[in-house]
Amino acid sequence: MNGVLEETLTTIDDKRDDHRTRAGRWWYQFSKNPLSVVGLAIVIFVVCSAIFAPWIAPYPEHAGPYVNYGEANQSPSTNHLFGTDVFGRDILSRVFFAFRSALLMGIVVLAIVVPIGVTLGLIAGYFKNTWIDTVVMRITDIFLSVPPLILALAITSVLEPNLTNAMIAVSVMWWPWYTRLVYGMATSIRNEYFVQSAELLGASKFHILFREILPNCLSTILTKMTLDMGWVILIGASLSFVGLGEQPPKPSLGTMVSDGARYLPEYWWMAVFPGLAIMLIVLGFNLLGDGIGDLFSMEES
Repeated sequence: MNGVLEETLTTIDDKRDDHRTRAGRWWYQFSKNPLSVVGLAIVIFVVCSAIFAPWIAPYPEHAGPYVNYGEANQSPSTNHLFGTDVFGRDILSRVFFAFRSALLMGIVVLAIVVPIGVTLGLIAGYFKNTWIDTVVMRITDIFLSVPPLILALAITSVLEPNLTNAMIAVSVMWWPWYTRLVYGMATSIRNEYFVQSAELLGASKFHILFREILPNCLSTILTKMTLDMGWVILIGASLSFVGLGEQPPKPSLGTMVSDGARYLPEYWWMAVFPGLAIMLIVLGFNLLGDGIGDLFSMEES
């Protein structure tokens, strides 16, 4: 009995050591690219700023319906690092809270479009040269033929302008990219020997699609998701810029840039700092995505 227990504990310890070794190897390969580490640091900073905004924002009450004309239009100073807007609200505090809606936009949109796009791409790729392939990919081509931002603007223009409808609009125009991506990989993987072996053994279509083909696509999908996070946030900011996203008084980076642009160049900080915040988010996720892509490439080689 003691021997079996010791053998079990030894196996568990070996697995833990293997996971630690693998994690250390991944971090070593990831950290060899300094820009990837910078991207990771930026993403962590943005996420932490969004989560802890009520505690780290200098004036958290300024994220709501707050007005103080006595402090309006103040340039950056020690009291207001990013200055104040025309209503006397601290821009830095509003940027921290705006990170929340920006990240929520990216997370929710990807949570919707990735399962839909990946599933359709797997089905169309596996059943290539059938009516399923034709129907799915022709619908995908129709959506891809329309510029993404134009399609999102068209959808939000007929809906009530708010964050939820902006998410729906971006989701409608984003899923075809994942369908097209996975379709290309699935059409080549379906001819591999391990897929043909699973078919000969009588495996179900569900098993072949999601247990044989999908795992071989995950590295590319995860890399694209990280890169798309920044672009989805940018599209969401564009919708807010034209008044079709998050509505005042809730802070939104796109709305802050739009409002501040009307007072350029005299009150430049109202538009510049929210614009830099958008650039920071997109840059962080792009650098992180490049690092993850390089990491998966090294693992596969």
